[in-house]
Amino acid sequence: MNSEIHTLDVVALTEDLPEHDLRRGQVGTVVETLSSGMFEVEFVDNDGRTYATLPLKSSQLLVLYYQPV
Repeated sequence: MNSEIHTLDVVALTEDLPEHDLRRGQVGTVVETLSSGMFEVEFVDNDGRTYATLPLKSSQLLVLYYQPV
């Protein structure tokens, strides 16, 4: 959903991924750019434990902003 995704961006899923027990809206962090339009995203719980890390397409992600653009 966003062509400007960078390492360490906070992103939300735009679709359910039941095969990974992830739901639309879950928040993760981009930890690596794999190729054009593909990113490794890490999902961490409130205790800092990683519960999923997987490659995702930019179309599956929405960058979240915490400050005015």
